[in-house]
Amino acid sequence: MIRRAVLLLLAALLPVVGAGQTAQAAGYRYWSFWEREGDRWVYATQGPSTARPSDGDVQGFRFAVSEDSADAARPRGRAGFAAICARTPARDGTKRVALVLDFGTGADAPEGERPPAARTACARVSPDATTAEALATVAKPLRYDTNALLCAISGYPERGCGEQVARKERGPAAGRKEQPDDGPSLGLVAGIGVVVLLGGAAIWQVRRRG
Repeated sequence: MIRRAVLLLLAALLPVVGAGQTAQAAGYRYWSFWEREGDRWVYATQGPSTARPSDGDVQGFRFAVSEDSADAARPRGRAGFAAICARTPARDGTKRVALVLDFGTGADAPEGERPPAARTACARVSPDATTAEALATVAKPLRYDTNALLCAISGYPERGCGEQVARKERGPAAGRKEQPDDGPSLGLVAGIGVVVLLGGAAIWQVRRRG
C-alpha cells in the first residue's frame, strides 16, 4: 500500500521536473557589435551608428542567435590592429579602424543561406566618423530596418532582421562560452527534493491511516 502510494506520487511529479530540463528558450538572430579591449572582446555599450572609435581601435561584428548580450557569441580570430591595418598606412586628417567581420556558423544561418567566411578589414575614415560609417567603407551592401537596426553586412543575410528563433532550431554557435557540466542543474535537484519531501509525506499519511 505504501509503496503504491509513493510510486503514484513519483509518476505524477517527475514529468514536472523533466519539463524544466527540456524547456526551449528563445533567442534572436542578429549582428552583435563588439569592441576589443586588450586581448578580449567586450560587448559594445553603444550601437555602431553612434559609436565613434579612435584611431587604432579594433571593433568586431558577429552574426549569431543569442538570447541576450550575456549569451552572445564573440567574433572569432585574434588579429590585432597592427596586423589588420598593416597595408593601410596612416594619413593626416583621417583615422584607421580595424574591423573583424564574423558571419557566424551554418547552425545560426537563416534557412537556405550559407555564411561567408570571416574576414578583417581596415577602414580609413574621417576623424569624427562612426563605426557604421567605417563599416560602410569596407563591407557594403549594408541593410538596416526602420529602427536603424543593422540587419546585414556585405549583403548577409539576404533576409530577416533580429527575428526570434527557438533554441531547438539552432546548434551551439562557436565562440560562445559554454557552461561547464558540473552535474544536475539546480532546477533538477530542487525538483527531486520536492519529490522526496512529498513522497515522505505520503508515506507518513498512509502509516497514520493504517
